[in-house]
Amino acid sequence: MSSFLHVILFLVCIIGSTVYSVDRGNFKTCEQSNFCKRCRSMNKNQKTAFELVPDSVILTDKYFEALISNTNYDDVSLRMRLDGLKDSTLRLRINKDGNQMYNRFQPVHALVSEPITESMIMARNASTVELELSKIIKVYITIAPFKLDVYVNEELTIGVNHDNLMQFEHYRPKPESIADNEIGSWEEYFKEHQDSKPRGPSAVSMDFKLYSSTSLYGLPEHADSLALKGTTGNDPYRFYNLDVFEYELYNGMGLYGAVPFLIGHGKKNSVGVFWLNAAETWVDIAGVKGNTEHTSVVESLVNLVSGSSTEKDIPRAHFISECGIIDFFIMLGPKPLDVTRQYSSLTGTTPLPPLFSLAYHQCRWNYNDQKDVHDVETNFDVNDIPMDVMWLDIEYTDSKKYFTWDPVKFSEPLEMVNNLTSRGRKLVTIIDPHIKRDSNYFLHNDAINNDLYVKNKDGDVYEGWCWPGSSSYLDFMNPKVQDYYASRYSIDNFVGPTEDIFIWNDMNEPSVFNGPEVTMPKDCIHHGGYEHRDIHNIYGLLQVMSTYDGLLKRSNGKKRPFILTRSHFAGTQRFAAVWTGDNMADWSHLKISLPMCLSLAISGISFCGADVGGFFNNPDKELLIRWYQTGAFLPFFRSHAHIDTKRREPWLFDEQTTFLIRDAIRTRYTLLPLWYSLFKNHELTGAPVIRPLFFEFPHEEQLNNIDNEFMVGDILLVCPVLDQNVQELTCYFPGHEEIWYDRDTYQPIKTNGLMKIQAPINKVPVYQRGGTIVPTKQRVRRSSVLMKDDPYTLIVAIDLKAIAKGSLYIDDEESFEYRDGHFIYVEYEYINNQLISKCLHCKDFSTKSWVEKVMIVGIPNVFTKASIQVNGGSLSELSVLYNTHNQVLTVRKPAVGIAQNWTITLL
Repeated sequence: MSSFLHVILFLVCIIGSTVYSVDRGNFKTCEQSNFCKRCRSMNKNQKTAFELVPDSVILTDKYFEALISNTNYDDVSLRMRLDGLKDSTLRLRINKDGNQMYNRFQPVHALVSEPITESMIMARNASTVELELSKIIKVYITIAPFKLDVYVNEELTIGVNHDNLMQFEHYRPKPESIADNEIGSWEEYFKEHQDSKPRGPSAVSMDFKLYSSTSLYGLPEHADSLALKGTTGNDPYRFYNLDVFEYELYNGMGLYGAVPFLIGHGKKNSVGVFWLNAAETWVDIAGVKGNTEHTSVVESLVNLVSGSSTEKDIPRAHFISECGIIDFFIMLGPKPLDVTRQYSSLTGTTPLPPLFSLAYHQCRWNYNDQKDVHDVETNFDVNDIPMDVMWLDIEYTDSKKYFTWDPVKFSEPLEMVNNLTSRGRKLVTIIDPHIKRDSNYFLHNDAINNDLYVKNKDGDVYEGWCWPGSSSYLDFMNPKVQDYYASRYSIDNFVGPTEDIFIWNDMNEPSVFNGPEVTMPKDCIHHGGYEHRDIHNIYGLLQVMSTYDGLLKRSNGKKRPFILTRSHFAGTQRFAAVWTGDNMADWSHLKISLPMCLSLAISGISFCGADVGGFFNNPDKELLIRWYQTGAFLPFFRSHAHIDTKRREPWLFDEQTTFLIRDAIRTRYTLLPLWYSLFKNHELTGAPVIRPLFFEFPHEEQLNNIDNEFMVGDILLVCPVLDQNVQELTCYFPGHEEIWYDRDTYQPIKTNGLMKIQAPINKVPVYQRGGTIVPTKQRVRRSSVLMKDDPYTLIVAIDLKAIAKGSLYIDDEESFEYRDGHFIYVEYEYINNQLISKCLHCKDFSTKSWVEKVMIVGIPNVFTKASIQVNGGSLSELSVLYNTHNQVLTVRKPAVGIAQNWTITLL
């Protein structure tokens, strides 16, 4: 079948049909992926192939190094290097010693910088080498067979190669006769596609036993439960970034992103493994208890109490990659937050996003023309619904040529953008990596003339098919391409836009409609001589790095970029937000958005969301309402829909539906100060902005499998309605000495464990943790920029000891000047019947905002008045109002500047 017919059938399938389902036949299983089948078939009882060479051991003040011999090949030796790193982290690398036929790729792009090493102490005997990283961390290396034991406080925490599954296939010429176990190593077919594999077998693998853990998490992106499931008898979890049309739920198929980061959690401590490899990778999981399939809160508790899981098993993971080197990090916690912090110190955190990006976004494929954009954004104002960002999908371009505008439908892009910005809004436009092969298209001509495209195996420019038809793909491995691509975002080159246009990088797995598994052939060639198989999973990361650089240069480094990407890898968080891709208007897809975003958040990518309402199909009113109510509490909050769906702007429904959607969006805007402060804390510490319950309460085993609730920071507990026709649901309230307050009624909940909650259609079950102070803005306007100088209301929720703490971060909401100290940081504490505000950093930035109200929740009715003292001055009396029904004392109009030091005393 011709390439053209492939594309036609693909487009008919996704545009013309109303029945959607993934075609599993388009994507490989482990059995069809030769290297996975080969490495997975290894037996832990087989004769060892890898041994440490005792006489080769070297210990410097920075690392331990030794040779490893392959007993199956006398002429092959590997060089192993172990680094002890700052903050209870280890790094181990294994590569071929000496010259190789081809260089092995190392995706250092994922790392924010070269990790800082710590010195180690070594002792050895005939069979082992002992390394001491600190007084509590010891590593024992067994010489034959080669393996590692990592002890923390004298307890075995993690074992490396304990199951003897290490593999390191070396490049070698194709022999005249191929052994049965290497069939497919030099050539492989999938459907009608041939992978020539000219370099032969090159797989690497390693197994890990997580002795101190009972549950495993991470390994995004998969549409699966938060707690990883055992893969025995099924395919392993797959990392191969793909455009999976209508992805299925609760399986380990590869999706748009690959973050090979694993967290093991147990009652005593947590650990992490980061497998730094950009090639196709499969991960087998075994030994996990109680999560062989998706379980609800109630089911997971039943499993725990009944002891039905195999508690004697030790959780273990077997990483298998097609090529590259063995390069992994071990993070030793001890708490889940510590593990994510240690991982984030390696791969980076999300720079503080511009505030507008944390507000509400409106998108569909596609808004028809400039008038349509104007009408939609105007109707948000007419219906009193705030909105910060309008989005344009591929139809805004001139015939799918990116960095251009349709000359009829979008003939005045600057006028359109200025209309938006005059109302405090922004525009996001889509820019995909495929380039239309059109001799009248400047970008294609530049790419041909300057050799900027990826090549096929024969050295010619690779041609595939995507939205424009015949397309070629920029080679982002090439520094020349990176610079050129960044330059396209300048105002001089991208005709029409201003600094208020931001970017959506989509289809960047890369998606190739007529390619094997709907992507680029593995034997294509990139800059540096690397095959596509070497770098596949970072192709999207390389694109967003160039986009980020372009947006940064566009403003001379002054304005914070905002980018959304579909393809992602470890480190993507430094450049872009992520969403869960082409989901469906179905309750199951609403439900899966929580574990998908939670898995990403604990793996460094906090800025995550899902298309509100579902991308495919048409949600009914109940589903749409519940999705808005849930999406308002995920970091990235965007409505998006397929070109074939009915229009679903919030005012196109009945009065109740519009009212409830408006209420959900307005709730998001009242909480923007909290979201902004949490993202600032994430940038500084790596703490996930949203997180699973067990992250905050690691000693409660009952929480390990819960993924239909989550925390916003360590402050809000969100228990959204995720099922149809639900008026009541069961929520789990963690913490043995915690009190939780309903955000709507402020009624206290002192239960630890399961509790039935009433949840009518107008109810979003969200609870503020006792002991916290939440800054809010109650004056909701059409966009966040118009709320910049508005006053704050502080919600003070006291704990069982009548204490509460909180903080507030403020800056100009759009520039990088905060990195030069231009910001305000305030800490609040309620103790001994006093609310104390201390501005810990107030220089070089000013704000007109003030405190208009303080609500103290959970306080007894013993106070009748209050006084305020500002900057140590005289006392002034304040009026108070007490609600006996919910025990809320309101201090009205303190009228004090947000950056001033003050104390409110209850009398």
